[in-house]
Amino acid sequence: MKPLDGVRVLEVAMYGFVPSAGGVLADWGAEVIKIEHAVTGDPQRGLKQTGNLKVGDGPNPNIWHANRGKRSLGLDMSRPEGKEILDELVRRADVFLTSFLPRSRQKLGIDVEDIRKLNPQVIYARGSALGPRGPESDKGGFDMTAFWSRASSAASITPSGHEGITPPPGPAYGDTISGTNLAGGIAAALFRRERTGEPSVVDVSLLGSGLWAMGQTISLSMLLDEPLQAPAAGAHGSPSNPLSGLYRTSDGRFLSLVMLQPGRYWPDVVRHIDRPELADDPRFSSAEQIAAHTAEAVEILREAFAARTLAEWTERLGTLSGPWAPVQDSLQVSGDPQIRANEYLLSAGDLELVSSPVQFDVQAPELGPAPDFAAQTEEILLELGLDWERIIELKTAGAVT
Repeated sequence: MKPLDGVRVLEVAMYGFVPSAGGVLADWGAEVIKIEHAVTGDPQRGLKQTGNLKVGDGPNPNIWHANRGKRSLGLDMSRPEGKEILDELVRRADVFLTSFLPRSRQKLGIDVEDIRKLNPQVIYARGSALGPRGPESDKGGFDMTAFWSRASSAASITPSGHEGITPPPGPAYGDTISGTNLAGGIAAALFRRERTGEPSVVDVSLLGSGLWAMGQTISLSMLLDEPLQAPAAGAHGSPSNPLSGLYRTSDGRFLSLVMLQPGRYWPDVVRHIDRPELADDPRFSSAEQIAAHTAEAVEILREAFAARTLAEWTERLGTLSGPWAPVQDSLQVSGDPQIRANEYLLSAGDLELVSSPVQFDVQAPELGPAPDFAAQTEEILLELGLDWERIIELKTAGAVT
């Protein structure tokens, strides 16, 4: 049994952020019905290319990532007949999940008060760009604007002197992080309702999630009254710790070392690079001496690591006590045996997808495929008790697809 078995989620949302919350809830066992516009569907379905990555016809990770395991109902909520269908689904739902802006929610009759009239016990969950309060609460946005740019990630990662700003590393980067936050908030609200009988309104924004991701840095900046400056392109890493930074291997790959106690780990590192005499070198005899001679240590390590391939270092550093990792791109991760051992990549029908990060009882979730547009419309309407004659009438009226 999955943690959210029996929980019904009604999702009225588009693009990546809020649907990814629904995808996480589906991973956890919830039944998620995705409402899509009867004609246009979720606009995310039209996203076919990101950078050099382009998909053709068939399963599209841009829609499957956030929508695995759901059922899709094509519905025109602006028509009275369509609104009737939505209202009946609301009455049966535990969670109403939406990304619609305040004006659209009010116009369509799906704001908190409207939904609570139909189902006083429903958890009402909203995902927004900039939060539910303040002068810009009615504005939309995407992860590039609200999460990445406005919440300081972009400026913090862009080296000084670089023209422009560094973009997010991939599509739906801030969306997926924010969606997981929203799924966690919904789970907490379900727990509270189970304990107290009180339903909650749950709010998560891209802006708030972006700030949370940068929280430690932002607090440091406010304390010291200065922003974080990104290191120059090609820099080693820490200016006072040679064991916290990047090193190139002979085959052009990189190792990432993060050993925040260099005095503790230095003897072990130099043994692994076949330079045991450096353990007794006065320049590196303590953390203070290592900090003072960081530049010299970095050059020694650069020369050593450049002598072997990443595969050779992976085997050789298997017994290293300090934390390190290979730097991997978005394709190389698929061959990582540790990732495979933990089932962080899973089959979902015709595609492999990244699993949502929470596992229960050391078990990976079972992922279902994303639904085709409106694929379960008839199935869902039949479950509501409608007969075929009424379903045909709704289709003819354009209320459902």
